[in-house]
Amino acid sequence: MTTRPTDLADWTATDLVAAYRKREVSPVDVATAALDRVQSLDDAVNAYCVLDSASALAESRRSETRWRNGQPLGPIDGVPVSIKDLLLTDGWPTLRGSRTVDPEQEWAVDAPSVARVRESGAVLIGKTTTPELGWKGVTDSPLCGVTRNPWATDRTSGGSSGGAAAAVAAGMGPLALGTDGGGSVRIPGSFCGVVGFKATYGTVPLYPSSPFGTLAHVGPITRTVEDNALLLDVISGADHRDWSALAVASARASASIDAPIAGLRVGYSRDLGHVDVDPEVARVVDTAVTVLADIGAIVEEVDPGFDDPVWAFECLWFAGAAKATDHLTAEQRELLDPGLAEVCEQGRNYSALDYLEATAQRMNLGVRMGAFHDRYDLLVTPTMPIVAFEAGVEAPADGPGKRWTSWTPFTYPFNLTQQPAVTVPCGFTAAGLPVGLQIVGPRHADFRVLNAAKAFQDATQWWQKRPVV
Repeated sequence: MTTRPTDLADWTATDLVAAYRKREVSPVDVATAALDRVQSLDDAVNAYCVLDSASALAESRRSETRWRNGQPLGPIDGVPVSIKDLLLTDGWPTLRGSRTVDPEQEWAVDAPSVARVRESGAVLIGKTTTPELGWKGVTDSPLCGVTRNPWATDRTSGGSSGGAAAAVAAGMGPLALGTDGGGSVRIPGSFCGVVGFKATYGTVPLYPSSPFGTLAHVGPITRTVEDNALLLDVISGADHRDWSALAVASARASASIDAPIAGLRVGYSRDLGHVDVDPEVARVVDTAVTVLADIGAIVEEVDPGFDDPVWAFECLWFAGAAKATDHLTAEQRELLDPGLAEVCEQGRNYSALDYLEATAQRMNLGVRMGAFHDRYDLLVTPTMPIVAFEAGVEAPADGPGKRWTSWTPFTYPFNLTQQPAVTVPCGFTAAGLPVGLQIVGPRHADFRVLNAAKAFQDATQWWQKRPVV
């Protein structure tokens, strides 16, 4: 059993709710601790683009009254939550990291996931940074500047939910809503040493629909798997505004994560058969996989047998970026992140036949992974082939390419296939940088993925480490 930290900003959401129920802790004190942490650390990290202390404290006082009366609104009543600035939030502008979005307009709508956390009584403390329109795997934008990694502020937090992951890692709120279109909760989750989960497509409803189509997911970012399941329970389920949303699950993720994993058939692929992985990352992940075997999983080294689907992903992703910006004037285009402008131009040059070919390759990959999961319950890989690199650049200088897709080959394939995938902290390099373990399941096996992540977490202590900013 772990000892609760002395600072409330470092408590998990699960522990906070248990303490609220026993009236051991006040939501007001918790909100104050989170806001104090933001005030003390965010100049160095730049995780928040909106901070609303007055609203957060008012919400925490209302939550305190509800708990005192034994009438919490939901399972995260009184818990601080941050919202990625791609998700509409009533009362706050959603500028998407872009100077092309006019802040002077009515902001009166909650995205489905935001509405669900608000209905559950959560304390919304602010909005977290994103690259412009969420287009890349690091977090910097013309509007908000560079978001940095709490473990080493000269390094990137990853992206595109880099603000969300950095905030959680630094104790600036235990729960965060992120989005994931090609790895955007798992990339920063790995780089920042936190848990990021992309559920089966449709589990968490999305509105407005994304220009990136069915690649785009909303996902929770937390310090622990328990907290991740708790937040997933709140935000999942149908919403009439999302035609592709799945029905509400018959069980709760938070009630299912402690199922035993003994006997699960786990395929471990160190490199998917084609990825160049940093030797130190490979060593850490190799060691992590032995933990799964030690706790009863049947682990076999095997590659799923597909080539890098980067062309198909880039066709769909870059075409989506072009669509997201096709309404802009020539003057507005001059305000875009130069890298985004480049991929938009590339996206405009794809034909309809290219798009359909990319979709066909996507479907073939899904069939191949379906067959793989007939033999294996789970696939385990490194989340990232590298650790966090220099902040403020799209790709490492010594990397394989200039685009963010060149160094994220473990994440975007499973957006193409719509499979559930989680990153969980599994160790650190000699330089003290986090490494993530990715656990992937077949579509609709979300609970199985979380079960394995929780079992791994319980057998290790990596999640308990905290950065010193």
